[in-house]
Amino acid sequence: MPKLDRTSLVVSTEHDAPMPMRDGTVLRGSVHRPVEGGPFPTLLVRTPYGEPTFRSVPVVPALQAGFAVVLQHCRGRGSSDGEFRPWRDEGADGSDTIDWITRQPWSNGDVVMSGMSYLAGCALQAAATRPPGLRAVVAQMTPHDFHDGLKYHGGAFALGSALGWGAMQAMLGLLHAAEAGEDAGPGLGTLLPVLGDQQAAARTLPVRDIPGIPWWHEWTGHPERDAYWEELAGTLRHDRIEVPVMHVAGWFDLFLAGTLENHRRLGGPLVVGPWTHLAPGASGAGRLDFGFFAQAAAIQLEQRQLAFLKGEDTGPAVHLFVMGDDVWREEESWPLARAVETRYHLHADGLLSPAAPPSGEPRVFTFDPRDPVPTTGGPLLLPDPTNVGPQDQRDVELRPDVLCYTTEPLAADVEVTGPVSVTLRAATSAASTDWTAKLVDVHPDGRAMSVIDGITRTTTASGTYHVDLVATSQVFKAGHRIRVEISSSNFPRFDRNPGTGRPAAEATEADLVVQHQRVYPDSSITLPIVPR
Repeated sequence: MPKLDRTSLVVSTEHDAPMPMRDGTVLRGSVHRPVEGGPFPTLLVRTPYGEPTFRSVPVVPALQAGFAVVLQHCRGRGSSDGEFRPWRDEGADGSDTIDWITRQPWSNGDVVMSGMSYLAGCALQAAATRPPGLRAVVAQMTPHDFHDGLKYHGGAFALGSALGWGAMQAMLGLLHAAEAGEDAGPGLGTLLPVLGDQQAAARTLPVRDIPGIPWWHEWTGHPERDAYWEELAGTLRHDRIEVPVMHVAGWFDLFLAGTLENHRRLGGPLVVGPWTHLAPGASGAGRLDFGFFAQAAAIQLEQRQLAFLKGEDTGPAVHLFVMGDDVWREEESWPLARAVETRYHLHADGLLSPAAPPSGEPRVFTFDPRDPVPTTGGPLLLPDPTNVGPQDQRDVELRPDVLCYTTEPLAADVEVTGPVSVTLRAATSAASTDWTAKLVDVHPDGRAMSVIDGITRTTTASGTYHVDLVATSQVFKAGHRIRVEISSSNFPRFDRNPGTGRPAAEATEADLVVQHQRVYPDSSITLPIVPR
């Protein structure tokens, strides 16, 4: 594929080009292509977020690389007709759009897709329909499933991200309706208080009664993976995706688990940087700056993505940013074969150690869902863009409902790269409860910087519970200490467990039960230690 000279590139742009779907709905988008030459392969990007999203698409580099570029609004968004229904129509609409592109005189019949988050989901859902013209996909920071890892994590409802994203999409729907001449006033009157104070909205009880979001009752009314979610899952069949896929993830992205699972199921190159969902490719996350070379530009990620879409990628199979050392490293596979799964035990005296603990009494705490542990950093998508990634946990750790287990100062660097999980032997006085775990890097100056966290929801009084913390690549430097926090809430990232055993979304203020918790000393965290 010839690369076009920037100085000689003259582009034809058609705005709001109509693209009919199989049901007669007309979607619209902009078509950008070089005036001279052709026919061209086409880069297709589909979005539910309106015109501003397209500013982040590398249109000019793609044109210079020899692509035509089609930027399309999903149905019911932007200038496209129809009703927006999250995730339900993206596979068929993507397939129909690819078919439309291949029939244009400027197309050579080859189409590739790229995107981040929902846009990447659009690409994977289209790929699952096996459209004949699709050749490759770049999928960045996107879930692998609509229940597990998107709306629910370990059984707990992802309240903060669902509320923020749902309210934003509800607003875009009202704006779309107003542009079509419909009366959006009543809907705006309901939604604006939610948008204006999402922290207050998140404390609404029952959670299912948060107003203004058309799909809210569906999301909160199906906490288990039932027929509702299985129907949606049918639009993202990994076993039907045959084209090559490149995966890009962030260690502090809320869809890290999804991107890693997409990579596991589909194969293809994997790139993971120290990035958040709202700042992909940046040098810093939260309260830490990892240096200039942490940026996506430092590894020429955009250029590599375009090379992959052209079938010309020669980069490593796995490219990871190792935090602490703050360097990029090439690997042959994920997870790393040389990583050694090592159990660090939670001792009754608060010590975290590879040595097995002596028998002892459990540590106890009391959790009151009226006063949940506040979300402080992590893989988040919340209204406060500064509350994300590594954050100092010292204030959180002062709470009586947070147990801390800490190693002695490390004599040498300890690298943790790979999947991380906590195994808790614990008990509760309540009919149901949540168990949360957080991995923390304690600096010599006392800062306790969060690394990763997770949650699991249980309806048994006692037992052994698995808390998935997903994965990381973190070097705990000599002189630092490794810490694990255990508690029963992380709000508003996750909804509060009322303790009654009833669905959490139905709980009223009167239903909230104080929960008396016990954590036994044969609990542990499993760390994938990479020999140094």
